[in-house]
Amino acid sequence: MSAPPGEFAAVLAGLDLPGLAATGPRADDAAVTAVLATARAGGRLGLADLAVLLSPAATGRIEELAHAARETTLRRFGRAVRLFAPLYVSNACLSSCTYCGFSKGLPVVRRTLSVDETEAEARLLAERGFRHLLLVSGEHRVEVSADYLVAVVERLAPLFPAISIETQTWSDDTYTRLVAAGLVGAVHYQETYDRARYSEVHVAGWKRDFDRRLSSFERAGAAGVRRLGLGVLLGLAVDWRADVLALAAHATFLSRRFWRTEVTAALPRIRPNAAGFPPVVVVGDAEFVQAHAALRLYEPDLDLSLSTREPVAMRDGLARIAVTTMSAGSSTEPGGYGTPGTAQEQFSISDERPPDAVAAMLVAAGYDPVWKDAFPLVAT
Repeated sequence: MSAPPGEFAAVLAGLDLPGLAATGPRADDAAVTAVLATARAGGRLGLADLAVLLSPAATGRIEELAHAARETTLRRFGRAVRLFAPLYVSNACLSSCTYCGFSKGLPVVRRTLSVDETEAEARLLAERGFRHLLLVSGEHRVEVSADYLVAVVERLAPLFPAISIETQTWSDDTYTRLVAAGLVGAVHYQETYDRARYSEVHVAGWKRDFDRRLSSFERAGAAGVRRLGLGVLLGLAVDWRADVLALAAHATFLSRRFWRTEVTAALPRIRPNAAGFPPVVVVGDAEFVQAHAALRLYEPDLDLSLSTREPVAMRDGLARIAVTTMSAGSSTEPGGYGTPGTAQEQFSISDERPPDAVAAMLVAAGYDPVWKDAFPLVAT
C-alpha cells in the first residue's frame, strides 16, 4: 500500500531542479569566486550557490574548493573522524532494483543471520574497536521483520552505544519500537530524487514506492531516531548534480524539521556487483571531490560519510577535506566477518585495509579516529 507523501515531497515538487542544475554550465570564474568568498566569510549559501560550486567552472578550481571545504570542516568538526562498521544481517530481498546485487530474482547465494549469528559477528567487530554499528539488509519483510530487527538491536545494544539500520522503510510504530530497543540512526538512501528515473530502476517491490521512501526520514525522525542518513547513488541518474542539489535541500529540511537530530549524507558511486549494472554517467574523481567539498560549504554542519566502495587514495584525501565519518575493514555479505564466502556480497569494496590501518592513517594525518559515538540525552 502506498504511503502518503511527507512534508518534504511538497518541497521537492516546488524545486526547479532542472533550472538549478542548468545554472552550473552558465557559471563562470567570477561566480565561483563570489560564492567561495561568501562561504569563507561564514555566509549562508543557497541552492543556486551550491549549483555554482558544482559547476564545470568550479571543477577547474578544485584545489581552491577543497581548501575552503577543509577550512570549514576543521572549524565545525575539528580533527575528529568517526569510524563505523556495516554488519550485513541478510541479503534476502523482495524488491527488484536493477542496480543492486541483492535484487530479487538474481541467482545468488542468500543468507539471513540468526540473532545469535548476528551477535557473533558483532562481537568480532567490537574486538576490532568498533562501537558504532550499521545493520544492513535487503528488503524482506518476512526474513528481516520488525520483530527480528528489534530483537537484534536489543541484543547488541549493550555492546554498541550507537546502532543504526540500513534496511527497508518502516512504519512509525516500528521506528518507535526500534528506538526503545536502542536504535540511534536510520539510513535510507533515496538513490535518486528523479521520479522518472527512480521508477525505471525500481521495477517491483516495496522500494518502488518513491513517496514512501522519501517520507521515511520524517517517520523515523518523529519516532525519535537521533541520526538520519541520506544518500544518492552517483551514476544512477544522468544528472548527478541535480541529485546532489535535491539531497542538499532534503538535508536542510530535516535539520530544521528535527533540530535535535543529526543529519548525515553519503554520495556513493556505483560499484561492480551481481546485477552487472553499468553507471549511466561516470562521475570522475575530480567531480566526486567537488561534490563533497561543495556540500560541506553549503551545509557546514552536515556529517559526510564515506564507505569502502572508494579506493584508498580517495578515502585518505577526502578525510582531509570534507568527510567526517568513514567505514573501515568492511564486508558487504551476511556473515562476512566470521564466515566469509558463504553468501553473495552487495558490491565489491575497494579499500580492503583493516580498521587499525585506517585509524593509523588518520593519526598520521593529524586526525583523531573516534570509535565510540556519544549521544547525551537532551533535556525536554
